[in-house]
Amino acid sequence: MKAVVLAGGYATRMWPITKHRPKMFLPIGESTVIDRIFAELEADERIDEVYVSTNERFAPDFEAHLADSEFDKPRLSVEETTEEDDKFGVVGALAQLIDRENVDDDLLIIAGDNLISFDVSDFLDYFQSHDASTLAAYDVGSREKAKSYGLVELEGDRVVDFQEKPDDPKSTLVSIACYAFPQESLDLLPTYLEDGNNPDEPGWFVQWLQNREATYAYTFEGAWFDIGTPESYLDAVAWHLDGDSLVADSATLEDATIGENVHVMEDVTLEGTDLEHTVIFPDATVTNGDIRRSIIDEGTRIEDLDLAGALIGAHTTITNGSE
Repeated sequence: MKAVVLAGGYATRMWPITKHRPKMFLPIGESTVIDRIFAELEADERIDEVYVSTNERFAPDFEAHLADSEFDKPRLSVEETTEEDDKFGVVGALAQLIDRENVDDDLLIIAGDNLISFDVSDFLDYFQSHDASTLAAYDVGSREKAKSYGLVELEGDRVVDFQEKPDDPKSTLVSIACYAFPQESLDLLPTYLEDGNNPDEPGWFVQWLQNREATYAYTFEGAWFDIGTPESYLDAVAWHLDGDSLVADSATLEDATIGENVHVMEDVTLEGTDLEHTVIFPDATVTNGDIRRSIIDEGTRIEDLDLAGALIGAHTTITNGSE
């Protein structure tokens, strides 16, 4: 069995933090979002190859990351795009990858920016027990949130209806970006695309597929974070830290108060500063500040400023409210 980790997005909603950094490299505690996925795929003996589908712009970042990692299975498969407007859509890019890499096996597809609380091995057990296309489904608990995802309707555990990003969701059970397809189902991808169907989100393919063959849902409870916004990233960090804080040994703290769900990285200097639900990247300096639900990138200097819900790009200096 093969696996594809989708890592081709540009995360424009998180700029400037992700303008020059793949969002999959954002830290969640001592690891990163995508490394948590790599670790699970590395440990599952059913997966013999892992393709990391990314774009030309971020390919060098992934090459360097994988070269320094402990993982043997992942290797890059690069889309020929360098900006958001060039993207083929996830389904289109997936079809190209299958052709480019000559994939002729069952396939697990998972988004590299997904933080999930279930074990991928359990999902694969479920897929193999049904021997049919399978998606992971989660109750987001809000019809407003459900509008942003693929809505799943079930009879038992079989998918009987699927609506991608409905205007008026009838429930709150949605498909997350985790799918497993038998090889025979993947053989239908060219037909799907040649017929002019939507090449963007995989949910459109699932919507089309479940009308043609049995498709099942692996439902789970616990946690799921689609890390595409600053809010969802900070929520994922808070879930991982569970009210604690993580402060690097090399950080310097003078008259600083570290509240809940705070991650302070290497060589950060904090003086006269209070932090709450905040991530501060290496080599930043914050003096006389009250910082809440914010992300401050590396090498930044902030003085005499209170921030809430802020994104501060790398190597920025803000003093007394003036940049």
